[in-house]
Amino acid sequence: MAIEDIQPQIERYLPELIALRRDIHAHPELGMEETRTAALVAERLRSWGLETTEGIGRFGVVGTLKGRRPGQGAIGLRADMDALALTEQTGLAYGSTIPGRMHACGHDGHTAMLLGAARMLAENPDFAGTVHFIFQPAEEGRGGAQAMLEDGLFERFPCDAVYGMHNMPGVPLGHFALRKGPLMAGSGRWVATFRGTGGHG
Repeated sequence: MAIEDIQPQIERYLPELIALRRDIHAHPELGMEETRTAALVAERLRSWGLETTEGIGRFGVVGTLKGRRPGQGAIGLRADMDALALTEQTGLAYGSTIPGRMHACGHDGHTAMLLGAARMLAENPDFAGTVHFIFQPAEEGRGGAQAMLEDGLFERFPCDAVYGMHNMPGVPLGHFALRKGPLMAGSGRWVATFRGTGGHG
């Protein structure tokens, strides 16, 4: 598909993808609780003709699409689905309907973007090899990636490379911030303990 043909196609999908993202935003689920979100993702993938596997690492979903050109390579495209334990105060019409739960890190957008990619490629599988669309639960510290790996993610869905993305409001529309190799692959935590005489500062 020529690059100039992509934008009109994306525009055709936009109302559906915006509605999907707002629906996910309104119904946030914490990590390892993504029952509704995972079911929604799986239903959409199946409706577009993708081979769909649910329950990987409990709540993970993988949609598989083979291109119509010959080729044995495989890539993974990955998005996270979980929300945070925060109370939404945005006043949006599609704001969180669950007290103390909010999509404050953009995973509703990540899920909608990956669904959009799956929809577009399912309609135009003019590529060689296989794409695995990986929807991961519990990115926010509850071990979703580890659970999927322990459940044989890459043995069941081998990938030569995996690509993920994170929204970043400061990057201009239509641009990507990239680097070679791993980037933002995990977060670290540390604890500082201060010992001494109490004071007033």
